[in-house]
Order: sequence, then C-alpha cells, then structure tokens
Amino acid sequence: FFSRGGRCVCASSLLLRAIAPYSMWNVYASSVSALAGRSVLMAHLRPVSSSRIALSGASAPTQSYEKLKALLREVDALSEIQGILGYDEQVFMPPGAAASRAKQKGALAKILHDKSTGTEMREAIDGVRGREEDFDDVRVRANIRDAVDAFDKEARKSSDLAQKEAQLESEANQAWAAARKASDFSLFAGKLTEIFELKKEVAAVTRPALKSEPYDGALDAFERGMRAERLDEIFEELRAGLVPLLEAINAKKASDPSVDAPHPSLAFGDQWDTEAQAALSRDVAAKMGYSFDNGRLDVSTHPFTGGAGPQDVRMTTRYSANWAEGFGATIHECGHALYEQGRDVGEEGLGLPASRALSMGVHESQSLLWERMVLQSKPFWEFAAPLFHARFPFTAEATAADFFRTYNRVSPGCIRVEADEVTYPLHVILRYDIERALFRGEMAVAEVPAYWVRRMKEDLGVHVPDDARGCLQDIHWSFGAVGYFPSYTLGAIMAVQIYNAAKADLGAGALEAQIARGEFGTLREWLREKVHAVGSVHASPDALLTSIAGEPVSPKPFLDYLRAKYSELYRLEE
Repeated sequence: FFSRGGRCVCASSLLLRAIAPYSMWNVYASSVSALAGRSVLMAHLRPVSSSRIALSGASAPTQSYEKLKALLREVDALSEIQGILGYDEQVFMPPGAAASRAKQKGALAKILHDKSTGTEMREAIDGVRGREEDFDDVRVRANIRDAVDAFDKEARKSSDLAQKEAQLESEANQAWAAARKASDFSLFAGKLTEIFELKKEVAAVTRPALKSEPYDGALDAFERGMRAERLDEIFEELRAGLVPLLEAINAKKASDPSVDAPHPSLAFGDQWDTEAQAALSRDVAAKMGYSFDNGRLDVSTHPFTGGAGPQDVRMTTRYSANWAEGFGATIHECGHALYEQGRDVGEEGLGLPASRALSMGVHESQSLLWERMVLQSKPFWEFAAPLFHARFPFTAEATAADFFRTYNRVSPGCIRVEADEVTYPLHVILRYDIERALFRGEMAVAEVPAYWVRRMKEDLGVHVPDDARGCLQDIHWSFGAVGYFPSYTLGAIMAVQIYNAAKADLGAGALEAQIARGEFGTLREWLREKVHAVGSVHASPDALLTSIAGEPVSPKPFLDYLRAKYSELYRLEE
C-alpha cells in the first residue's frame, strides 16, 4: 500500500509488494496506472518494432524473453488479486472474516512464491541473463534487468529464512502493539533486537555485494542504488539547514504569536460536515485527472492507495473535524493514484517490471509534489478557496491567503505523521540515525528511548512525555521495514527537483496561472511523460532525476524552497 506519511495520517502497516519480487504495487502501498488501452510512449523510448530481433524466426534469447514475459504477467495477475484482497481487508471486509482472509492470503502467497521462484521461472531467467544488449528497446532491457535481479534476491533466501522472517515479524508486531498500549519500550526491546539481527542476515544473504556496509542492503530494498554513505551526506546537509530555520521560526512565533494564527473561520470543529468534505474531495480529485472509471475513493482508518494495477487504482481518505486532514490526504493519495494510472500499459509495460515505480521515494515524490508543491501553494488556494466558500459558507470571510497561511503553519510536535513540511525531515533523520547505529552495533536497542528523547529536544525543541509518543509511535520496525523511513524525505527532496523542472519546461508563470484556475492537465501530462510512464526504465532514482532535472537527488533545491517559502510566511527578514 502507498500510504500518506505526512500530516495527521498514519502510514499503512502493509508493504507486501514493496519488498516482494517483481513488483512494488500491492493494492502504494506502491506504492505502493492508466486507462484501459492507454499506451504512453516517450520520445526517447524506441517502440518494440525497432528491436534488432524480430519475433518471426526468433532467437533463443527472444524466445526466453517472451516466455519470461508470460510468467511475469501470471505473477503480476496473482499479485493484483493479492492487492484486491488487501484493499478489501482494509476498507470493506467484516471483522469476523479476519481468520478466513488470513488463510486466503497465506495460500495465495505460497502460490506466488512458487510461481516466482519455480523451475519455469528459473529457466526463463537463465535464458535472458546477461542478454540485455541483444535488445534495442530500453523497456525490454529494464524488464530483463529487474526480473533477473528480483529473482536472484528471492532465490538466495532459503525457505527456512523466509519462514523465520514472516514468523518473527508477526511476533514483533504483536509485541509492539502491547508495548505501545502500555507505553513501555521494554516490552518490545527483545523482539526489536531480533528484528535487527535478522534484517542484517537478510540484507547480507539477498545482497551479498553490499556486505561491506550491511545497512546498504536494507536501504536498497526500498531505494535502489542509494547507499548509506550518500544518505549520510544528504541528511547531514538537511539537518544543518533545517535546525536553524526551525529555530528562527520558533523565535518569531514566540515574539509574535499572531504571525501564524489560523483564521477563526478555519478552526477545526464539528461545523465541517463530513459529507460536504467528501463531495469536495471527490470534485478536486476529478479536477486533478483521477479516473473514476478506473478507480475508487473510499474511506478507511488510515488513508492509502491500492487496487490491482494501472487499470484498477483505488484510494482512500478519512474525514473528521480536522478539515485539512481529509482534504490533504485526498490530494496526497491522488498523487500516488495518478502515478499508477499513468503507468505504461503497452506491450513492454503492462504487468512487467519496467512499468512499475522505480522506488518508494519516487512514488512518494509524486504524492508530495501534488500535496506540497500544488496544494500548499498560493496559486492553489486562489482556485480552492471559492470551492470551500461554496461548500462551507461559514468560511466566506477567509481569503485565499488565509487558507494558505493556515494550511502552512509550522508546529513542532512529537508525532511524525502530524508533522509539517519543515519539521518532518527531522523526524525521518532521527529514525535513520537509529537504524544505522543499530545495524553497525554502535547502539544497543535498550538505548533507543533515551537517545530519542535527547534528539527530539535538540532538533525540534520538543519534550517527549512517554514511549508511546516517542520511539513506539511507528509500526514500521515491528513488521521488518528497516530502511524504509528515508524514502519519505527522499520523496520530498525529489518532489521539489521535479517540480522545478516542470516550471522550467512549462513556464513558472504559466503553470502557476493554470493551478490558480484549477487547470491541472498540463502538469499531470508532463508528469506522465517524465515520470509515470517511464516507470523503472532507469536503473536508479539518480538516473531518473538526471533525465528530468539535469542533476541527481540533491537536498539543496529542497532547502532553498523551504527557506524562501517560510522566510516569507514568517517574515524572518523583518
């Protein structure tokens, strides 16, 4: 499942296909995407007909590739069923069906594993191994590259290790739930120690080339090509820039509390009718270009995006007295959903690795681009404020500028999923630093709570009152998602770089004017060409970013964006 990781929304606890062979789509999750029959081909991608090898009188590599495609599509179809089961479980399933659903999912998982690693798949993989250069089409090359890589990683893991991993994650999740309820980290510490030891083993077994830095293996499961040494540099630069910015904002708020006081009519409360919120959210999702012919918008406890591939993309949100939560979650999830609906469904795309999201961070970049670069921009509220006035007449006195200021308030707190865009990366960097230290043996699990409290005070100026609101707040470690947290902030960084490239290509003034009129088609189609339909053709997010923005993943544009925006919002130059 692809789940909103930002303001007021918990991350999904299910990332099955984020770490499964051949796919990152399980419903983002996924992840964690196009109208039926849509085939979006980019100018720089050669069509299948340009392949050096024709299908008539096909060579052995071509025959093996065609067999591989058929097998991969069978696996993908089964995974789509898995996605529907997961979506139903989170949204529609009656609680009494939990036991039978667990059996269904277990049976399907076994079939998927057998299909993914069986003799037929091995023979097809061996038939194309090392033969990428026999094909001109870059999508064919990407399909071979990723299928071989995923097969090898899965095959290196013994069934005993896979079973041990599944069992420990189930036990750890139960221990975490009990510990969080009691706000007592010691109840989880034992299982967490086992989780990290097992993840070291899994990383070493599945990615033996990365043994010199074990954490790289965990990180690579979510951000292909990213290494801890590089991430250290990125996060060090981020922290060095964000801490003083936050200190300046906090000082301004202390000296002038009115600087970000929300407009009175925008205060949270029961006056925000949930049916009106739902109607507004649906209208804006349609405006953004989300296809309801190939998708749904439902309500769930934790907003996420899922379904069964590009022709069946489903998303959820939730509505409450906090109007910003439901509206923002819809925009965020719609960003994920547009990525999925924009995927290549041509002959070398549909059901194949090349059409899938390049990494969790890249997928997150698309949800955050719409949420932060569009929703949280001044032009967007020129469009949206009148819609709110029409649905909620009591907001009539609130101007577009009032909505903009209210939505972009900086308010440091304990909880990651409630964090604003200035403080959110500091939550992620804390978790990354802990994961890295635990992997290296530089920190004992028992030291985590005290370290957490100290860093939250140093970086955010926040006092952590208990374990539940501190080191026990996230579910990720309990189900083995070690190495996942960096994807959230890498996605935020990439969102700025991609949006800057869109402004350069489309014209900043013209793009902002379109957004102010609620015209999102030009931006959406640009993203489909540059990101969505490209899928995993590139070997890494760095390669994708270089093709779009002319540079690899870099924190500088992100920091420049935050400094400029919040210096103006909080009048830091005065």
